[in-house]
Amino acid sequence: MGMWSIGAGALGAAALALFLANTDVFLPKPQKATLEYLEDIDLKTLEKEPVAFKAKALWENNGAVIMAVRRPGCFLCREEAADLSSLKPKLDELGIPLYAVVKEHVKTEVKDFQPYFKGEIFLDEKKKFYGPERRKMMFMGFVRLGVWYNFFRARSGGFSGNLEGEGFILGGVFVVGPGKQGILLEHREKEFGDKVNLVSVLEAAKKIKPQTSASEKK
Repeated sequence: MGMWSIGAGALGAAALALFLANTDVFLPKPQKATLEYLEDIDLKTLEKEPVAFKAKALWENNGAVIMAVRRPGCFLCREEAADLSSLKPKLDELGIPLYAVVKEHVKTEVKDFQPYFKGEIFLDEKKKFYGPERRKMMFMGFVRLGVWYNFFRARSGGFSGNLEGEGFILGGVFVVGPGKQGILLEHREKEFGDKVNLVSVLEAAKKIKPQTSASEKK
């Protein structure tokens, strides 16, 4: 009877742990970024001789849609990159660029990611686009049913990847207006494969009001 009670208790504890792991109770809570925070982020081009610049240059005239990539070799990230790239013709019509930032430049990972992403890619060495407070999902992600559903969805879509690079710091997607229009959409990945809603991205992009120069105002 004693062993049965211990076994039942252990089973109950495991079931409770599994249940809690599939709620949002223990998920890291995102801290909203401010426009000022994003503007001051240091980025670099990925050329042989990198050029450093402030992130505000990406959106100061026409706004921008920006993906903070969790890991270029991740098949879930490649899936989201392809989804966002499907919006590129409509974004081009609106005059809004599509960009991505990565937190590291490992081997040929960025080059191998480019077939999935139809915009320019820059390096965020200090991982600021993944903040202000970086959030990580560790091995708890592998017991979440939502993550396994995302795995199955991406695999069924024909996406594949590798295990190169850091993949625990969660990414996101931003739609930022020009000048001081601000952040129109901020999607923070809550678990592996938690994709942004494409309709929401497009709706936010349509709210962007391009900056008019002083000469145009005259």
